[in-house]
Amino acid sequence: MKPRQTDLKRIRPEISSTTINEAMSRDEQFQNTVLRPIIKFQNDLFIEVFRNYIRKHKSVFYDYSLEKRITYLENAIQKDMKLRNSMKGMVIGLFTVEEYLMYIENSSALNKRMMNLVKDRLLSQIQLFEKPELLTAV
Repeated sequence: MKPRQTDLKRIRPEISSTTINEAMSRDEQFQNTVLRPIIKFQNDLFIEVFRNYIRKHKSVFYDYSLEKRITYLENAIQKDMKLRNSMKGMVIGLFTVEEYLMYIENSSALNKRMMNLVKDRLLSQIQLFEKPELLTAV
């Protein structure tokens, strides 16, 4: 095995709840063996990327109710191509060459799975996106 491939696979977290079986589609197997571990590994980066996205869009996110924040996050990931492509790149950049070759065979469906996983991960941690408190001089 090549060093890059070995290193990439070594740094990925194990997800004990993931099951792989013959009845699963190839896309579902790819999702569970490649996408989920990479997205979990990149979690902290995704959080910071979305915090930056909120700041760059005048922090209107903080003025919304929880329901509107959820919609805002979903729409940002679904419709903002710059954000979406950036997040996809954070995942694809951690593929091995073999995984990339599998990915390009059905990239459209795998992109949809990938972005749904990222969206769900961020939604499950939406409480982390609270307005930062300003420090006051004493």
